[in-house]
Amino acid sequence: MQLSFTKMHGLGNDFVVFNAIDQPLELRAGQIRFIADRRFGIGCDQVLLVEAARSANTDFYYRIYNSDGGEVEQCGNGARCFARFVRDKGLSARDALKVGTAAGEITLYHEADDLVRIDMGVPRFVPSQIPFEAQQQAVSYPIELDGDVYQIGIVSMGNPHAVMLADDVAYADVERLGPLLESHALFPQRVNAGFMQVLSRSEIALRVYERGAGETLACGSGACAAVVSGIQRGLLDERVIVKVRGGELVISWNGDDNPVWMTGPAVTVFEGMIDL
Repeated sequence: MQLSFTKMHGLGNDFVVFNAIDQPLELRAGQIRFIADRRFGIGCDQVLLVEAARSANTDFYYRIYNSDGGEVEQCGNGARCFARFVRDKGLSARDALKVGTAAGEITLYHEADDLVRIDMGVPRFVPSQIPFEAQQQAVSYPIELDGDVYQIGIVSMGNPHAVMLADDVAYADVERLGPLLESHALFPQRVNAGFMQVLSRSEIALRVYERGAGETLACGSGACAAVVSGIQRGLLDERVIVKVRGGELVISWNGDDNPVWMTGPAVTVFEGMIDL
């Protein structure tokens, strides 16, 4: 089976995108792992499928697979690439797109300078909605990792995130603590692990160890979760520049039941064909 694909990235968080409208397909976990392999396949953090809408009030449906072959609910950098893909391929010329995902509907807006702004939805904090094993909701929770106790903020942006403060993200022990946090027993569906350094009330530095993908150069939903957690802890204002290893995102949240907004770039790298 030969399939056409587009390689894209959002701040270095890279994707292989398939048009599953003109070439309907279901990918097996082994095929996804092959596609994502950086030596034997194309190479990517996630595989994205652009599908026809599943409801009358949406324009498309969006599916995300991590490099380990598992399907996940949300990916902010991928959503921006999704918006750029459907415009570049002539699938839609609308400036605003409503897209269905496994986590619910999101709205994507094309901005000037090839930026894409996304309504990432309302963050959730109830432990059972993350899911996270806790007796009651709190701003932060203690968690034991390798014999030491850390404080983490817990946020769902349609996918689960744990946010840990770091004095300097350049020296954060992401390689050791990331996998421990990702697979901790308190997270029955695993979790994305964020390491946040507060630079000022309007700027943070962030590294994210993504569930099923490892550390990536950027994580859009992780940036949203980090800012939300920082605002909840009284550390940040409502508009924050997030510095990730691949560049910068702008995240805004007015608190309460308001949605989180994310603005950033989406870039097409190359196109090709792959034989599965």
